[in-house]
Amino acid sequence: MTPELDMVLHPPTRLQIAAVLAKVTEAEFAKLREVTGVADSVLSKHLSALVEAGYVTLRKAALGGRQRTWASLTGAGSRAFSAHLAALQALAAGVT
Repeated sequence: MTPELDMVLHPPTRLQIAAVLAKVTEAEFAKLREVTGVADSVLSKHLSALVEAGYVTLRKAALGGRQRTWASLTGAGSRAFSAHLAALQALAAGVT
């Protein structure tokens, strides 16, 4: 049986966010915006969807007098990302 794609992670921006977060302990909102190339409001919506799914946690704190937001991948998010990558690889391997 072929692994199923995770529809929460399937949108390209969410997949980019998960890929970045899988490699670090946490990433600042501005870095995620830079990597994804989307507007703040779009990034916020994607992060909210990932938080709602239990894949990401957000931490807010003041830094340099400004409110900053950092995102981290949860254990469930890490497992979901790995499973989604496996599903994509299985899908690609089946294409001839």
